[in-house]
Amino acid sequence: MSTKRVEATQKAKELIDRLREKHGTELIFHQSGGCCDGSAPMCFEVGDFMVGSRDVKMGEIHGCEFFMSPDQFEYMKNTHLTIDVVEGRGSSFSIEIPLGVRFIAISRLFSSEEHENLEKIEVD
Repeated sequence: MSTKRVEATQKAKELIDRLREKHGTELIFHQSGGCCDGSAPMCFEVGDFMVGSRDVKMGEIHGCEFFMSPDQFEYMKNTHLTIDVVEGRGSSFSIEIPLGVRFIAISRLFSSEEHENLEKIEVD
């Protein structure tokens, strides 16, 4: 079984469901590379964010594609991300911000065993 590069907590999955219901559409994530909130996972309605031609698809969380810029990926390629939710408004353009919460990424390095079994990445 392959090691996932990105996963979501139950709290993040519940917020994704809430956002899908509120907006009536599918969602996409992009790990920002330094603007606004620094490096934060940002959630958009599909079609409201243009994925770059070189962006890396890290995987999916709760049915949502999760992308990262190639430069950011190079920096974090040995890191597992867990997407969670905390209270407080960030200063990003992510669609959960008006709800008074924001997505965060919790990172850790892959173990040697995990690293050997990493899911393949996709470049869009």
